[in-house]
Amino acid sequence: MTISMMQTTVARADNRGVRLRRVLARPFKYPVRWLAFLAAGVPVILVFPGPSLSYLAWFALVPAMALFTRAETTKEAIARGWWFGAGYLISMLYWMAPEIGPGLILLGGVMGWMWSPFAVAVRRLLRPGVSWRRLAAAFIVVPSCWLIPEWMRSYQGLGGPWDLWGASQWQHPTVLALAAVGGVWLVSVALIMANVALVVLLGALWPALFLPSARSGTATILATPADTVGTGTVGTGTVGTGTVGMVPRPLSRAVAGLVAFVAVAGSGPLAFALTAPFAATRQVSIAMVQPGLITNTTLSTDASETLTAELSKGGKLGGTMPDLIVWGESSIPDDLTGTLPADRALLAQLEALSAKDGAEILADQDTTPPGKGHEKWAVLVSTTGVKGTYVKTRLVPFGEYIPFRQQLGWLTSISKAASSNMVPGIGAHLLSATDRAGAPLPIGVLICFESAFPDMSRVEADQGAQLIVYQSSTSTFQGTWGPDQHASLAAIRAAETGRPVVQAALTGDTVAFDARGRQLIWLGQDSHGVVTVRLSLPAATAKTFYDQAGDYVMWTGVAVTAIAALVMLARRRGFLANTSGVPGGPTAEYDAGTGQPVRSK
Repeated sequence: MTISMMQTTVARADNRGVRLRRVLARPFKYPVRWLAFLAAGVPVILVFPGPSLSYLAWFALVPAMALFTRAETTKEAIARGWWFGAGYLISMLYWMAPEIGPGLILLGGVMGWMWSPFAVAVRRLLRPGVSWRRLAAAFIVVPSCWLIPEWMRSYQGLGGPWDLWGASQWQHPTVLALAAVGGVWLVSVALIMANVALVVLLGALWPALFLPSARSGTATILATPADTVGTGTVGTGTVGTGTVGMVPRPLSRAVAGLVAFVAVAGSGPLAFALTAPFAATRQVSIAMVQPGLITNTTLSTDASETLTAELSKGGKLGGTMPDLIVWGESSIPDDLTGTLPADRALLAQLEALSAKDGAEILADQDTTPPGKGHEKWAVLVSTTGVKGTYVKTRLVPFGEYIPFRQQLGWLTSISKAASSNMVPGIGAHLLSATDRAGAPLPIGVLICFESAFPDMSRVEADQGAQLIVYQSSTSTFQGTWGPDQHASLAAIRAAETGRPVVQAALTGDTVAFDARGRQLIWLGQDSHGVVTVRLSLPAATAKTFYDQAGDYVMWTGVAVTAIAALVMLARRRGFLANTSGVPGGPTAEYDAGTGQPVRSK
């Protein structure tokens, strides 16, 4: 009995060891999936700041799309899309590793599936040999499927809309003209369409690059009116269906891809030429104070005060005469609305500074007001006290709160994730500043991470803001590409709303962009000081088409993806016929290497 029990125990241990080895070895059984991981990670690293090789975004996804078209089954395309998504997320947020530690790998592994619909759409619509109808559908369905992860990530709990593909074009105001029409979503759509066009072009010239490894030299394409991609045996069997006359010849396909690429690439410049900027109703000067990396909060406040004092009549910058002075996020550790002696003393100092400089000061406090939780406030101070406040609404996941803390709270023991959740505000609203001439200056004030959310700046524009102001502090990520990526978002928000955007950083990058997204100022991470910019402001009632129409591009993409998924499911279930026309109709056989017809029957 004892020997039998021992043998059973040993057998169970061996089984567990075998299962563990299988689990550990599984990722290495599919090296192509690792290529899909790299096909996302490398472009993400290159197209966004720091490298900012933004021109690559127009074609950098072609290698990944080739991997998707070469998948032999839909299941394999889903897996490759998942790995692609994991690579995208991990590369996008590498600089968050000190905050969330191994949670970054967990995030990529769990949420990478969001790119699987994109991979499936590419496989089904972009293989060589599909009909004109499928090619036309690809230009609508594939970009729509790409918008799915961008839409889902726009939810704050999933990290927010960081590094959307369209945001890579922040350096190109002519391309950003599309953002004034359809937001950053439309820029993403244009870029994905360009990649689709190149796949069409290259698939016509070198079809073997986009087909699974063939076991013979030919691939059969059925010739019936309603084509179905991926039915039958790929490589030596069916890769698509459609009437022989409807299947585009390689030259026609190549020309179509080239024409489509040129048209998409020219859409931004065309929009820029056809849409004039809003007429300027006034000009204002905005001074932004960046004290730099100072770990002691009291010393940091002192540094901001010292730099601000230089704007007074006797200071080094006395001739600047700004209309508004903006400090960075968390520039004050005290409660300017509080009643404690230290709070009242600091408020009195800021009131005196405002009087000396002849301009109101937009500060930012990071504190726990009496009877409230930990909050971050933008505080507008004039010579007579606090004129208005705004409480940060969209908090940084893991940095300022942990989503699903009950399940993920363990991350605090192995990383620098937030030990407690901050309290969010109730939403965006205007602050009514006054310029040095006494005229009202309605400003939309948002804090740090909120620059990633296009809906917040659009709300501010709708409320009548003439200027969008961000306050930022990225000391945790100083020296990484994170602060540069964050600052670049100001250009996108400017183009979307048709308003100048400034960002004052305690640490990180202090920047300013005009109403079309053109860079005016960039004070980098390693710098400190005061920078002043002269801005032309539109009328408070001016609105871009995107301001008025909202996220219609994103929601259209979601609807198109849902319809495409239903059509695919209906065909798999037999509700929609995969073929139509005369049973046993003609078929054509194409060479897998050249895409040229071999024979028809």
